[in-house]
Amino acid sequence: MIGIDIISIARMQKFIEKFDRGALERFLCEKEIALCMNTNKSINIPRAAGFWAAKEACSKALGVGIGSKLNFLDMHISKSSTNAPSIHLASEKINDFNVTNIALSISHDGGFAIAVVVVI
Repeated sequence: MIGIDIISIARMQKFIEKFDRGALERFLCEKEIALCMNTNKSINIPRAAGFWAAKEACSKALGVGIGSKLNFLDMHISKSSTNAPSIHLASEKINDFNVTNIALSISHDGGFAIAVVVVI
């Protein structure tokens, strides 16, 4: 299955301005939050928006959306040594959805972040 999501970076900025780090804690684990921090400890808003889009796209690819069957913290985003993103499900969710592989692509342009997820 394929899932796609797009989010306005300005929308993510407003969310972060309203809730600060608490905004990130609503959809990211500590390791993911660390990936969204700039070297000066400010939040990299485009990256946070990309991570939001990635998790939404993954939930769509799994056919359930964000809700009782899958929440934001059931998915974990990491970066490879070449800075390529990947997304992984919590072990119990891998079994629930019978997933063998997940591919992720995130892009930013024109004030938007978009993510595409392919689940096999």
